[in-house]
This record gives sequence, C-alpha cells and structure tokens, in this order.
Amino acid sequence: MLPECQLFGTLGCHLCELAEDVVMPLVYDGGLMVELVDIADSEQTVAAYGLRIPVLRRVDTGLELDWPFDTEQVKHFLL
Repeated sequence: MLPECQLFGTLGCHLCELAEDVVMPLVYDGGLMVELVDIADSEQTVAAYGLRIPVLRRVDTGLELDWPFDTEQVKHFLL
C-alpha cells in the first residue's frame, strides 16, 4: 500500500499545476492518497514552503521531495 502524502502548493502556481499532473495519475491508477495543501492558508506553511513549492511530503516519515520531479522519481520516493 502506498503511503499517504501531502502536496504543498498554492493557487496560480504553474509549477504546482505541473506537479499535480505528475502525482494525480498515481492517485487515480495506483491508489495513492494525496492531500493538496495550499500554503497560503497558514503563515507557518508559507514560511516553510514559500520558496520551495511544489513539495511532495510523505505523512508517515516526513520525507520531502522538492520540485522538479517526474513520475519515476515519485514512485521511487514512495517505496
């Protein structure tokens, strides 16, 4: 079973949209659970991720994968 993840981004972020395009097929085809987190909702997340988005974070381990990433990199990250 794939770990639950969070994808940190914000509205209007072109790179965040590209990251969603990479991750979402794994949701639909592979059963990956991903929470989309808008960093603008919290000063804490803006401070932590404002210069790094998009970032994919594993909930179970806290490990993070910074952009740029492709499907194969995400699959490896989830192992």
